[in-house]
Amino acid sequence: MQPNPSPCIAVIGAGAWGTALANAAARAHRKVWLWTHRPEHAESLRKHRMNMTRLPGIPLESEVHPTNSFEPLGEAQIVLLAVPAQITYDVGKRLVPFMRSDSVLLTCAKGIAQDSGLLMTDIIQKIWPQGPYGILSGPSFATEVAQGLPTAVVIACSKGDDAHMCASALTSPTFRIYHSVDLIGVALGGAIKNVLAIAAGMVQGRSLGENARSALITRGFAEMNRFARACGAQSSTLMGLSGLGDVILTCSSSQSRNFALGHHLGSGGKSENSPLRLAEGAFTAPILLEKARTLGIDMPIVAAVVAILSHKASLDSVIHDLLERPIGPETI
Repeated sequence: MQPNPSPCIAVIGAGAWGTALANAAARAHRKVWLWTHRPEHAESLRKHRMNMTRLPGIPLESEVHPTNSFEPLGEAQIVLLAVPAQITYDVGKRLVPFMRSDSVLLTCAKGIAQDSGLLMTDIIQKIWPQGPYGILSGPSFATEVAQGLPTAVVIACSKGDDAHMCASALTSPTFRIYHSVDLIGVALGGAIKNVLAIAAGMVQGRSLGENARSALITRGFAEMNRFARACGAQSSTLMGLSGLGDVILTCSSSQSRNFALGHHLGSGGKSENSPLRLAEGAFTAPILLEKARTLGIDMPIVAAVVAILSHKASLDSVIHDLLERPIGPETI
């Protein structure tokens, strides 16, 4: 697929991530429609030219046009679906009747659907089976992307030409995009790192030290690697932005909702008493563990996160069990 001279972009979802992506696309000299389901939110975005609740103080780029209508989708060559993983299918099914038949639909969510166990790329394929589709992922905090700070991500599509077209259309001096055809690797990297970030946050919240956090991240990445390769992902993808890159970012900063949830739990808080309970990793962890057991893949750190989130074990007992695991050769 060849891009138009100046393809129009639509971003579905005006939360922090969707708003940030809209700004990033506008900096690539594109006209951008930013969709929100609430008319009053669209009006606020138009009036204040910023997302007052999610990204206060960061102005919208001039080429970002807020709307609560799907009608402008008929103009968009690339559609970025930037809603939470657990509602991606429902929102996607609503928007596709308004899309052009040749539009590329990209999911920008990181997770696994809890009700079906499907990856985000599988969800997008179900939503848009007749058209080109893919996924955008990588180490990217919304605030920094919205501000225009340097960021690098990856877009994977089933056809390399589609991935290259999208990367070319959305790349700007501060938003660098690589392209790939490894849909499974990119989708799993984004999903699994959320669970590992919860574990890393627990270590930080429990004041177990930087040595422990480094060890957990490394061994957690080994779990990701084993699982993703068993699902058909390429090792090179896991070593890239959507795998290792995203693990490094989200396991190291409280800007990550998943890390913040883990820190809350590690400090003695309860998940049901925190708005952080809606972090994507909390939805992904149990279905990921179920899939791992079906495949015969050992994921002790993921199992530990599930045990704590489900109140089947205390943090102290989980730490004890992890430290008591048999010593063996280091494997990745």
